[in-house]
Amino acid sequence: MALLAQGSTVPSALVALMVFRGPAWACLFCFTSYEERVRICQIFAGVEGPELEKCQKAFITAFKGLLDIEINDYERNHLHDAFTQMTHSLQEMAMAQGSFKIAFPNAAKKMQEVIKKLKEVEACIPPCGVQEASRSFRCRGCYSDVCELSLDCPVQDLTVTRGQQAKFSCSVNFSLPKEEITYSWKFAGGGVRTQDQSYFRDILQARGPLVRIRPVQPKHRGTYCCEISQDQFPVARVYFFLNVTGAPPRGETKLQVSFRKVLDWAPREAEMIESWRPSLGELLASSGALTPSNQCLLAAAAALASASATLVVWMFFRWYFQGN
Repeated sequence: MALLAQGSTVPSALVALMVFRGPAWACLFCFTSYEERVRICQIFAGVEGPELEKCQKAFITAFKGLLDIEINDYERNHLHDAFTQMTHSLQEMAMAQGSFKIAFPNAAKKMQEVIKKLKEVEACIPPCGVQEASRSFRCRGCYSDVCELSLDCPVQDLTVTRGQQAKFSCSVNFSLPKEEITYSWKFAGGGVRTQDQSYFRDILQARGPLVRIRPVQPKHRGTYCCEISQDQFPVARVYFFLNVTGAPPRGETKLQVSFRKVLDWAPREAEMIESWRPSLGELLASSGALTPSNQCLLAAAAALASASATLVVWMFFRWYFQGN
């Protein structure tokens, strides 16, 4: 097209560069290129002249309302597609000899409506963790941002009597991604309460979000760390400090203790620390288990069991009386 001849665009490009630079980036600048914006105004107003400059200024003015927009980062592609469609529509209006004074405000208004329908940014849930669900995209700067929270969660205290079992549930109060989630456990012994990773050593036999130690012995006193990762990148570290109380079992003499040490009779730690699957009773006993949705599921299961039992009894009596 002669209108867009390469040689004639150099002076206008320099002018447009100054006009489009603006005090800060906005959604218009994040999702459209400089060449696209210049081309649209050249079609509307020609390749040079005062009318071209007016077009460029009008373009910026119309989209100033999208300067500080923040959207959910997962909606960025959707918004990019919407801007691509907008540029095509503006080019069609310009080719049809439309007015940029009308086209630009209408386009900006439509983009605002598109943004309102996008999924909102989820709030960060303290106190810890890399929360991808709350990742946002900021048009002022054209960059993604995530919660600036510590990777390390506060230490939770657990006191268990010697000889009993200790249970750890590695969970956080925000939604975890559904793919590529792994759990690894570490232990800092000697009764140390710490979050310094240099004190910890891996517990290779413990995998999954639930771990137990049985029977608990004084040597298990210390800090346990569960690291939650997605695709090998840490998401959060959950800490537990286990305090062991109580005297040795009755009848255990110093001679027996020495005898066990010599023969290494006591079960090794690999046999004591293990992943576990909680029973239904344990799940119901845990805090937060009886949520409204879980109560509805239990009620539905009870109703189904009752109906099944009634049907079996009815079929038995029907068979019995027909036989007689």
